[in-house]
Amino acid sequence: MSTLLLTGVRPLGGPARDLLVEGGRITAVGEGLAGPGGATVVDGRGQLAVPGLVDAHAHLDKTLWGLPWRPHTAGDGLAALIDNEHRGRAELRRQGITVAQRATALLAAYVAAGTSHIRSHVDVDTAAGLDSLHGVMEARDAFADRVQVELVAFPQSGLLVRPGTVELLEAAVRAGADLVGGLDPAGFDHRPAEHLDAIFAIAARHGRGLDIHLHDGGELGAFTIDLIIERTRALGLAGMVTISHAFALAEVPGPRLEGLLEGLAGQRISLTTVAPGNRPPLPLARLAAAGVTVGLGCDGIRDLWSPWGDGDLLGRAALLAWRAGARRDQDLAAALELATTGGAGVLGLDGHGLEPGCWADLALIPAATVGEAVVAHPPRSLVLKRGRVVAGA
Repeated sequence: MSTLLLTGVRPLGGPARDLLVEGGRITAVGEGLAGPGGATVVDGRGQLAVPGLVDAHAHLDKTLWGLPWRPHTAGDGLAALIDNEHRGRAELRRQGITVAQRATALLAAYVAAGTSHIRSHVDVDTAAGLDSLHGVMEARDAFADRVQVELVAFPQSGLLVRPGTVELLEAAVRAGADLVGGLDPAGFDHRPAEHLDAIFAIAARHGRGLDIHLHDGGELGAFTIDLIIERTRALGLAGMVTISHAFALAEVPGPRLEGLLEGLAGQRISLTTVAPGNRPPLPLARLAAAGVTVGLGCDGIRDLWSPWGDGDLLGRAALLAWRAGARRDQDLAAALELATTGGAGVLGLDGHGLEPGCWADLALIPAATVGEAVVAHPPRSLVLKRGRVVAGA
């Protein structure tokens, strides 16, 4: 790995500093640093430096990125979206367009936008088997030196309602999936205890974490969160479980919410949000006060579920801030924190930041403040992955 000296950058909008990068890590931060002989010096020109962005909730296998525009044709509701995806996926196969090709195109966009880590859910179902998993693994391997990707085996079409899916999830873990996923154990599968017992058993057998999609709102969603907390405690999986979306936390009364937050924090269960436009935003301030880790994700990007998205997590942070009514710079900075520190917490990353000893995963942004960077989300001028220039000038 080359030695870099970044001069005159402003870590997270603070005073100008020099960053020395050696062996893939930041080894010194200060003023007037001198690099060793042979170091490459990069003039930061007073630009903002931010840690590598962390997408804590993605769906790389679903994307149509790089393909011609496709008008959205699905009906309303989860079942209609799933059926539409099955038809569209079959059409893509007939056209010879592979998951690996589509995921590779999207990963290039992620890297250019300064993303250093991604957690992607990958569909595992009785129609496609493990094809999507193998396709995303191929794309992941091709980008291994530019972005780190961990994969969740995800029963998008349901678990118990489609016999054979439980076995496929376990096969996906054996094939290399990093985590076990779930989908609305009550609202879609209609057998919440059995659904959760099945996926927690797979996770426990293989020493894996879990990341469970939970769209169910109100008391139904709160009830499912209770069940997840109970199983996390019983199996000793504290710190290894994530709930994605968790819309119920924005919809239950205050006393009910406080009880849920206590349980989540006690078992170190993290959350991810994608700043959805059709549901109330999570109570982020109360979650932070309770010590619950929250990460941000782009969700599906330009796919059969939605035409939205572009792989720029900084733009997603802007959307989150807008949805939350943020105006002050400190509130805009909190949105960016979910896309960096928050996501790193969800993924359990060590050494993610801009301090000496951290991995040199970072991006330079031509902006005066973090607030401007979130609102304007201009193109990244330089992106490093473990000290290597992977995008920008």
